[in-house]
Amino acid sequence: MRDSQEKSNILLIGPPNIGKSVIFNNLTGLDISIANYVGTTVEYTVGEIDIDGTKANLIDVPGTYTLEASNEAEQVAIDMLQGNANEKNNSHCSDINDVNDVDVSKKPAAVICVLDAYNLESSLYLLQQVLQYNLPTAAVINRMDLIEERGEKIDIEYLSKVLGITIVPTVAVEKKGFEKVNEVISSFMTVGSTTETKSFNHYQSENLWKKAEEITEKVKTKPETTIESTRQKWGELLVRPWPGLPISILIILLAFGAIVGIGMGIRQYILLPFFLNLIIPSLVGLVEPFLPDGLIYGVLIGEYGLLIKGLEWPFTLVLPYVISFYSVLSVMEDSGYLPRLGGLLDGILNKFGLPGSSVVPLLLGYGCGIPAIMATRSLNSYKERLTVSTLVSLAIPCVAQSGAFVALLAERSISVLIAVFLFSLIVLFLAGITLDKTLPGARPYTIMEIPELLPPRKNVVLKKVWLRMKNYIFDGALPMIGIIGIAALLYESGVMEIVGQVLSPLVVNWLNLPAEASTPLVLGVFRRELTVIPLIEMDLTTLQLFTGAIVGLFYVPCVAIIAALAREFDFKAAAFILILTTVTAFGIGGLIARIGALFL
Repeated sequence: MRDSQEKSNILLIGPPNIGKSVIFNNLTGLDISIANYVGTTVEYTVGEIDIDGTKANLIDVPGTYTLEASNEAEQVAIDMLQGNANEKNNSHCSDINDVNDVDVSKKPAAVICVLDAYNLESSLYLLQQVLQYNLPTAAVINRMDLIEERGEKIDIEYLSKVLGITIVPTVAVEKKGFEKVNEVISSFMTVGSTTETKSFNHYQSENLWKKAEEITEKVKTKPETTIESTRQKWGELLVRPWPGLPISILIILLAFGAIVGIGMGIRQYILLPFFLNLIIPSLVGLVEPFLPDGLIYGVLIGEYGLLIKGLEWPFTLVLPYVISFYSVLSVMEDSGYLPRLGGLLDGILNKFGLPGSSVVPLLLGYGCGIPAIMATRSLNSYKERLTVSTLVSLAIPCVAQSGAFVALLAERSISVLIAVFLFSLIVLFLAGITLDKTLPGARPYTIMEIPELLPPRKNVVLKKVWLRMKNYIFDGALPMIGIIGIAALLYESGVMEIVGQVLSPLVVNWLNLPAEASTPLVLGVFRRELTVIPLIEMDLTTLQLFTGAIVGLFYVPCVAIIAALAREFDFKAAAFILILTTVTAFGIGGLIARIGALFL
């Protein structure tokens, strides 16, 4: 049995968006995804560190600005510091290095607090709150390169003396300072270590801010004249309404064009020829001579053949847009533009009761609804969390579904494709206003820190795209292949025809779609994109394609999202969203079919 009970736990705690995950990766050798916006790490992550044969669990605590339990990320951090955390209340997002059996309910042996050299005052506020737990603590000041670029300095020795702890300056992305960090951690891991932190007085919040300000003024020096770089000037311009808002519209349009263009290019010139001309014919040719006509033949190479549609749909229709979407998103993340977009849209999002920081989970929803719903933990109230989760489930298509829309509509009519996404934005806005008016609860004050605008790093962007592509293959493509196999079995056995007859009045009479369009509605319960993809194979008019796309857009979230909603909220909330999406999909779909028939 593994000796996890004997290994001590060391917490890595600090504000979001200052390179904490990079420090965690450098110390553990893991490959946890890193991002340049608030709320990336809403779960804690565990890795093993081994220094000269002595092992310990390093726990990357969710990023937090304070320890005031105003959101779930802060509550997790407090539970960890108190040794009250447990697996039932908190999610562990890493089982790498066989450390998924870590005991998080015991009090940590030590804390490494990560400070931001660029925003030192707010980091010192958090550090003082950590010190009040009287645990052995050291601090790492990261992003020293950013202040040195501005000609600023921090008196590390004096700061260490004032706070009574060891402080190590680092530049995590360049792995600078980690030899000293390892020495500090080693001293915490030594059996019988006498490393202790002096007892820290308990101050009220206002006094802690005052003390943080006083310390910052004493230890941080700035040049008499500061020369702003072009990057810094643009960093400030992008958060101002002028010219920030028009530039943001331009950037969003360019991002949309890049996602569609790059995705279509990968599909048309790489994946489609590879699978349709090489892989699928080879597999079909290999098994076809040995298969007699019948059920198995149909399941493998029939209408929904597992060896044909099971490869074509996940890898030639969806994967190209997974790659293009996450390439664009990763560039926006790593450059620090996403928090700026959140700041710019703060006023608009406030119209439906949301803070600017909610732009992050909303944008994540365009990748996958599950991490988007989990990212709402960084929001400050239940109302905000439920509102964003409902909007993600109702009107934000995931990347696989967006890829299906492009594949379905782009070649027939770009204007119809754009209309689908505009429709989604209109419903998103109206639903947000309605939820703000009907859900109880006020919106609390929100802190949102804007990071430095940086050029995206090629290796980081490529790593993110690679990790997300792997996640899609294992968590998206493989389940999709299994569901296509089930669909093939239901189709070949005649069950699908019976289901079609049951749904026929709704599909044929209300939506004006052919009876076979009921099949995607059944498949869509398992995977959202499967509500749309089978329509490609049908001979539909443009109005029918638009109707089918709109129904697919608002149709029920997949079973994985329903499960995530039940886990994050409760079954009542999950049932509410399930009913809302179903009614919205058929209601709006039917209206479009009937109104459209008057003009076409």
